[in-house]
Amino acid sequence: MPAAKKTEGQENLKEAQQAKAVEEVIETPPADDVEDGEDDAEDAGGDPNAGEGKKKKKKKKPKKKKSGQSDPPRIGLSKFFPDGNYPVGEEQEYADDNRWRTTSEEKRYEEKLALEDPETTYANIRKAAEAHRVVRQHVQKWIKPGMAMTDIANMIEDGTRALAEENGLEAGVGFPTGLSLNHCAAHYTPNAGDTIVLKKEDVLKIDIGVQVNGRICDSAFTLNFEPTYDRLIEAVKAATETGVKEAGIDVRLGELAGYIQETMESYEVEVGGKVFPVKPIENLSGHSINRYQIHGGKSVCLVKNDDETKMEEGEYFAIETFGSTGRGRIIESGECSHYAKRVDAPHVPLRLTSAKSLLKSINKNFGTLPFCRRYLDRVGESKYLLALNHLVQQGIVQDYPPLCDEPGSMTAQFEHTILLRPTCKEVVSRGVDY
Repeated sequence: MPAAKKTEGQENLKEAQQAKAVEEVIETPPADDVEDGEDDAEDAGGDPNAGEGKKKKKKKKPKKKKSGQSDPPRIGLSKFFPDGNYPVGEEQEYADDNRWRTTSEEKRYEEKLALEDPETTYANIRKAAEAHRVVRQHVQKWIKPGMAMTDIANMIEDGTRALAEENGLEAGVGFPTGLSLNHCAAHYTPNAGDTIVLKKEDVLKIDIGVQVNGRICDSAFTLNFEPTYDRLIEAVKAATETGVKEAGIDVRLGELAGYIQETMESYEVEVGGKVFPVKPIENLSGHSINRYQIHGGKSVCLVKNDDETKMEEGEYFAIETFGSTGRGRIIESGECSHYAKRVDAPHVPLRLTSAKSLLKSINKNFGTLPFCRRYLDRVGESKYLLALNHLVQQGIVQDYPPLCDEPGSMTAQFEHTILLRPTCKEVVSRGVDY
């Protein structure tokens, strides 16, 4: 179960107690030895005046510990960045014909204007990315086999809400936490009553979304607890890094997919004496990201194709790759948990009163951000499945069932969010872990 939430007052009390404990273990000299001047005077012949003019040593006080993030992380990021300047992600220079952008005065001026414009400022995505980094680094130390998937999801989302300082649609979770296992590549998060427990032999994809003012940081990684599928994970991580490296303004999406494919297919995995090639999952892709819209309309496929669409200045992309030891193609399978109101939802009359009420709740709490059934439970909705299915049937809400390769295969995922700034490419979700 999630650890109890610590308040700032409790953190300060803990620091005071620690400081007091340090003071108690420091050896205090006898009263007649406190002043070195008196000791030296006596050694010089017993004249207490002989020590005059010498400086008295003061008792050393323990240094006060600087307050830091709680464990688990639950302190809002504005406490650590009160000026609103959040860490910049990894900056990469554009290549070839775009190299001039790095030193262009015109492009630097465009970035200055972007920073001053609340619609395009980079502060929002950087805060979301910092929350993502802090949460995921804790998660990688904390998750162990034997844990319930529901507890894992709650721990991640509680941290995300606290660090991003959840405030309605202004900040909080960007989409349901993906915790897809083994041959399931994406779109699984536990529904209420889920009893699945993480096992040592599982390969777990953790896909976390954080949003601040509609800017969504979308980044994922894969965990395993024994070495059988290390090479699979290595292959997918390398493919994502290739996609990040080759992405840029004016890059054609079909060509970028070819670079990703080439990297991933250069790996193979040995399982039980049998060798499996690592295949990119051909019908999954990365994507552009718009404000309050996780899938922005452009796709970064994982297999080379004829898509001539170009990446453009100012766009955000999720460079997201999936590899598999199976057929390399997914199908929808299993109980649905993920949903999102369509950005282009039609205005249709709803005959069910419950559907009207549920749509009002979705608009208020999620807008066009993805949500899951646990989130509906959390905002107080109940007995909503009929109404939810009706909204799906009317084309107002899109359902996203789990996406699975063939049973017995294993899949892995890595993902970074990048921003195509006028002067450089910023990997906003980059951290020390990946």
